[in-house]
Amino acid sequence: MDFIQITLFAPAEFNDILTAELSQYGYDTFMETDEGLCAYITEAVFSEADLQEVLNKYREAAGEIKYTIEKIEKKNWNEEWEKNFEPLLIAGICSVRASFHPKPADVTYDIVINPKMSFGTGHHETTTLMIENQLTVDHAGKRVLDMGCGTGILAILACKLGAAELLAVDIEDWTVENARENAELNGCPDIDVRLGDAAVLAGEQPFEVILANINRNVLLADLPAYAQILTPGGTLILSGFYTEDLGQIKEKAASVGLDFKNNRIKNNWVSAVFQK
Repeated sequence: MDFIQITLFAPAEFNDILTAELSQYGYDTFMETDEGLCAYITEAVFSEADLQEVLNKYREAAGEIKYTIEKIEKKNWNEEWEKNFEPLLIAGICSVRASFHPKPADVTYDIVINPKMSFGTGHHETTTLMIENQLTVDHAGKRVLDMGCGTGILAILACKLGAAELLAVDIEDWTVENARENAELNGCPDIDVRLGDAAVLAGEQPFEVILANINRNVLLADLPAYAQILTPGGTLILSGFYTEDLGQIKEKAASVGLDFKNNRIKNNWVSAVFQK
């Protein structure tokens, strides 16, 4: 499968909002550059008209945002992320690195991620915020669901935090493949990674922890499904939306029986914790 790389020459302060907007049109991998932002989408889904529609919304604030379009092959992606993927240390105890980085000393949780075309290296604010919230929640012996798993990074951390059963779900076949590879790489082969959306939850036993780092529209649509399959007293951790969206997320969560507990904010991105 071939991909389209869009290189946007935009002011840095617009990277986050463009990421959020483009994610609604099927773009699911993003990389910040010195010039602006690179966004990736499958060739079958790409529409230049959709791209222009997004950019036109910010013409007044950002000026004309120029861009280039390049067709790339999936196999070439490794070269891109190897050049740009720097190891991370989150909350002082959780490292996120690629397999070609040396293992750091004195960390409690060491996660190795080879992302390929999948989202979730920890570099984006939403993933970092999700991990910071995860580290405050007891996973030991619990049944955990990771929706929109991307590379599988959150499910892998849940495994390292002692989860007993893990289901990870994503809508892209290559992402599912990548999450499985990363699970094996981290000694978590029992993570059940499935292709699909919230529909795959039908008939599942309840979960005590649910993780969902997706986007506002999907979260709002799927919150009833999450609430239904979350155990009483269970924890739901969300991210993928902005501070201005938090009120709408909280309102929808409350309508399905989920109590807001707290949230974290980084560069206007939010991760919120709810309890049933």
